[in-house]
Amino acid sequence: MGSEKTLRKYLIGFAIALVAFSAMDAVWLTQSYDRLYKPEIGDLMAAKPDMVAAIAFYLIYLAGMTHFAVVPAVNRGGVLRAIGNGALLGLMAYATYDLTNQATLKVWSVKVTLFDLAWGVIVTSVASGVSAGVTRRIVKA
Repeated sequence: MGSEKTLRKYLIGFAIALVAFSAMDAVWLTQSYDRLYKPEIGDLMAAKPDMVAAIAFYLIYLAGMTHFAVVPAVNRGGVLRAIGNGALLGLMAYATYDLTNQATLKVWSVKVTLFDLAWGVIVTSVASGVSAGVTRRIVKA
């Protein structure tokens, strides 16, 4: 019974995180594309996104968010723990991408790095908090 409840926490947490994260990220990407990314790194961008890679990112990232931020908070600590763990995960993951690009590419915008880092912290912490709060109510952890 315990493992069934744990699996349920992961599945519900993942589903809620998927909805929250992808809704916020869709708004971010549509609003920041022409204002931030295109002017700063336009020449580096593909004509259209590789959707297979994008979907792979979301599935892997949300699985990590569920494992490292949502489920620990559902088990012990509540929404504030999810927000804190999500913020740290967002900072680490987005820093890996942006700082690696900044270190290895001839042209990479510091402005993009700073905005992306802030966005990673915000979107991951909020989505983690929402997911943990809703999952706790559904599962009654």
